This record gives sequence, structure tokens and C-alpha cells, in this order.
Amino acid sequence: MTEPSIFIHKHILGIKELSPQDIHHIITTARSFREISNRPIKKVPTLRGKTVVNLFLEPSTRTRLSFEIAAKRMSADTFNLSGSSSSTRKGETLIDTARNIQAMNPDVIIMRHGRSGAPHLLGRYVDCSIINAGDGAHEHPSQALLDAMTILDHKQSLAGLKIAIVGDIAHSRVAHSNIFSFTKLGAQVCLAGPATFMPADITSLGAHVCTSVGEAVTGADVVMALRIQIERQHDPLIPSLREYAVHYGINRALLKLAKPDVLVMHPGPINRGVEMNPDVADGPWSVILDQVTNGVAVRMALLYLVLGGDKSA
Repeated sequence: MTEPSIFIHKHILGIKELSPQDIHHIITTARSFREISNRPIKKVPTLRGKTVVNLFLEPSTRTRLSFEIAAKRMSADTFNLSGSSSSTRKGETLIDTARNIQAMNPDVIIMRHGRSGAPHLLGRYVDCSIINAGDGAHEHPSQALLDAMTILDHKQSLAGLKIAIVGDIAHSRVAHSNIFSFTKLGAQVCLAGPATFMPADITSLGAHVCTSVGEAVTGADVVMALRIQIERQHDPLIPSLREYAVHYGINRALLKLAKPDVLVMHPGPINRGVEMNPDVADGPWSVILDQVTNGVAVRMALLYLVLGGDKSA
């Protein structure tokens, strides 16, 4: 596949806006950055003089830390703003917050927000680049990119693969971004979960809904479990976590239905014994920690590309 010589996107708001060529280009760039994390001195001057603001108005551990490490490894100046310390707690609107940040002339704002579409709104009011670090139940593009990169590290291509995604599809921005990414790269995405966790229109995104978790996992090349997004549910949508674990938890017996070289994935954080048994999360099939490692490389690539790093190519 021919790679574009110049990355044309100012913002990274979702996978839906990216082409398969864009996705491959980002992953290729991420691979070129990955070895930096293994050096004795983990720093290059690539983004020296650039200012990166992490605007996280919703809790995060892996994504926020990963973006911060990515920026610092490329020598950017980073500043963190959380929901608890921002003026949104005092009634300031998101647009006013954005305009005030813009007045300080940052080069990129990395944003996580509980409302779908918030980064898109921000992009209309600021001149700098916006990277969506997760908006509501809408999208989480950098997670989908690192997931695709992790699979490609173990498989030659995603084309023709069967990828099972099991769990809370309705409330998962990871599921939505991965459906876009995996199908654009030629994979078949099969979904399984309780009916209360399955949006009625999810097949319109290109995924297939299975009647059971066994059907989804049978013959799968990749099995991804998702966390139950309790914080996005106004009322309980399942009888109990124990019952969910019995019917939808990923265990060794279930994995016997998949291909022998199946990859097991999870975007984190894992609720062990609920979405996935500990011996599966830590087993030989698991590439969960590889996902975390690749997250830093992908986020380095995104910062580099949106800031025009490859326009000299």
C-alpha cells in the first residue's frame, strides 16, 4: 500500500475521518519512534519548543500518562489540566476554557471529555491542533491505532482476520473506534455482549452482532474484552457482575474455540474475574502490555504528524 508523503490532518478527532492509508502511515511512523523508549536516554529534540496541553476533563491513567510521556520523550513542553483543577468546576463553559488556553498559544491540545463531540466543538474555536483522547461513548482514536499496531506486530495484515469484541459495546468509545479501524483495514468484526449492552444500529458501522459469545470467539484471530462502563449507566443494565462473568467473561475454556495463535486484548483497566480471568490476562495469548507499550509510540507519532513533523519529507 502506498503511503502518503505528507500527513494532511491538522486534528485527530476520530478514526472515522482517517483513510486506511492514514492509519498505516501513523503506524509506520509510530514504529520509527518505538525504539526511543528502549534507549538509555529516552529523549529526542524532535518537538523542542512545542507546547502540549493535556486537557483531561474525565479521569484517565494510561491515556493521559502515555500522551505526557510521548510529548516529553520528544522534548515538548507539557502542561496538565484536569477537571478538578479547571475553571469548568466554577461554571466556565468549555468554549471559554478553550479560548483562554488558546490565548496562551499552545501548539496542540489533547482532550478527554465525558460528552461526545466535545473535541470537535473545541476545534472550531481554537487555532491549534486537537487530539481526541476520548469523548463520551463516541470515539477514542489513539486507542484504536495502538490496537491495530499491536495486531500488526503479530499478524502480517488485518485483512481477512476475525476479531471478536466482547462486552459493553453501547458505552464503549474504544469499540466504536476499533470497528472503524479494523473494518477499514479489512478485518471482520464480530460483537458479543448482553442485549442491554448492544446498540440497535451498531451493524451500520460494519460489524456483525453474534447471538452468543461462543459464536463470536469461534475461529477468532483476536479476542478483545471491554470494561463495563458503569459510570455511563444511569440504571443497572445487567443483574450482577458475577452473572456477567459467567456468561461473557473470557476464560481458558472459551479461548479453545478461537484459533491456536489467538491474541487476547483489553484497552484497560481490567476488572479481573469479570471481563477476563487472571490466567487469561496474564497468559501466553495476552498482548495487553504490548498495547500499553505501543500506546506511547502511537501518541508520539500523532504529536509529530499533527505538528507538521513530516512536511519536510
